[in-house]
Parts: sequence; structure tokens; C-alpha cells
Amino acid sequence: MDHIAAAEERIVTERIRQKLNEVNTAAQTQLSGVQDHINFTLQQAYFKCAYECFDRKKNQEEIGNCVEYCSVPVLKAQNFVENEMANFQEKMNRSVMVCQDKFETAKLQKNKSDAIKDMESCVDQSVQDSINTLPHLVGKFKVSLGISD
Repeated sequence: MDHIAAAEERIVTERIRQKLNEVNTAAQTQLSGVQDHINFTLQQAYFKCAYECFDRKKNQEEIGNCVEYCSVPVLKAQNFVENEMANFQEKMNRSVMVCQDKFETAKLQKNKSDAIKDMESCVDQSVQDSINTLPHLVGKFKVSLGISD
């Protein structure tokens, strides 16, 4: 591989990284309300519930069971969000991999700079599609977690 081609690939790799950072930033921004709900509303309810578990009339096992019961809503919410976000990430990764596969094929068939432009365009579209699905995902979280706007 010549130096120019290597430099072009490094530039493309950096641009892709920047695009993926855009998705991460968008996800963090749009999910902040959901995270606040889990971290504050549900955690607060958990601690209030757990506090009530500590009664001198209860034995250690009863207290432990009570505290565990209190943690269920928080754990379910966290697991739900984590699983859905993992699915979101996996779909986006597959989409970017398709772009990379197209790029590898295009390098063999045509001008390398055209292949690079096509890959950038593909990644841009993939990233935009992912960003566009975030509001729907946040809506799903809000419905499932009972978050009102």
C-alpha cells in the first residue's frame, strides 16, 4: 500500500470515528431524561423502600429479602435500557460493517478515492439513520418505564 492510500484510509477512519462520536453524543443527550428517571426517581424510591425494610422486629433474612424486593424496579429498568441500547449499538455496528464491506469490494473495482467517498456517504447515512431512530427508542423507554414528559 502506498503512503497516499494509507493516509487516505487514516483520514476516513478518523471521519468514521467522528461520526460514531456524533451518535454517542446524540444518544447521551436524548437519553438523559431516561437516565435521570432511573438514577433519581427509581433510585430514590428504592432507597425509601429499603429504609423501611430495616425494622428491629424483622430478622436479617427478612430484611435482606425486603431490600432485594425494593431493588427490582431499578434493576429491571437498568437491564431493559442496557439491552435495548446494546441492540441499538449492534444494529449500528452491522450497518457500518456493511459500509466497510462495500468499501473493500469497491477498492478492487474502481478508483480508490471514489470508493472512499462512497464509504463516507454510506457511513453518513448509517449514522443519520441511527440518530433518527433515537427518538423512537427514547419514546419506547418512556412508555415502558412510565415516564411522563
